[in-house]
Amino acid sequence: MRLIELQPILNEPALFINEKKILVIADLHIGIESELSEKGINTVSQTKKMISHFFSLCKKYKPKEIVLLGDIKHNIPSSTIQERRDVKNFLEEIQSFGIIHIIPGNHDGNIQKITPNHIIIHPSNGFIIENIAFVHGHRWPSQEIMQCEQIVIGHTHPTIMFTDRLGYKTFEPCWIKGNFDNFELKAKYPNSSNPKILIIPAFNPLCGGIAANNDGITGPLGKIMDIDNAQIFLIDGTYLGKIKDIK
Repeated sequence: MRLIELQPILNEPALFINEKKILVIADLHIGIESELSEKGINTVSQTKKMISHFFSLCKKYKPKEIVLLGDIKHNIPSSTIQERRDVKNFLEEIQSFGIIHIIPGNHDGNIQKITPNHIIIHPSNGFIIENIAFVHGHRWPSQEIMQCEQIVIGHTHPTIMFTDRLGYKTFEPCWIKGNFDNFELKAKYPNSSNPKILIIPAFNPLCGGIAANNDGITGPLGKIMDIDNAQIFLIDGTYLGKIKDIK
């Protein structure tokens, strides 16, 4: 069976699987502004801007299905009234563009209570479309997930850290393509097909991220990935090489 190409959208933190007309985004963290405000960082809500941004992607690529790869909301264990309202409005606004799939992330407790009808909520250990598995990444996937050819992951908000000659550090969001460490994988998933991995950057620009070349990959799957040989791509498509070469 031919491998379906997973091609990130150039200059966007989004994936469009053209062959299946599936648009994928991860880590919206709607409501993160309230946490930032508590830390003394005041910023306007990103929800309207994200809706507009997402609308433009939907209008351009015309997906039949949309996968929200977890952490749609931010505050846990409880949400603010504004956050619940913003999440509900966002989901209602995008329903017209296609079938909506939600994989609950670690920030999505009780997401079903604010989710409009006709949106599909999957188990948090992942689901499959045409031999492509989708998981958030905060828990171990099911055995069935690990028998797919490819797996798309969110959760870690991947970035790459650059250090200049003066020691000043900057961080850029990135895509990570890689494989699992075969020995570690078989120990955890004996019947795995050793799927290829694609880690998607956060859609919300306020999220920050984890520097893969310094801190690795968060979540359980990071424990069994061949991180050193994973490939790094910036949002603009620039290929930077393998993580082990950028440390």
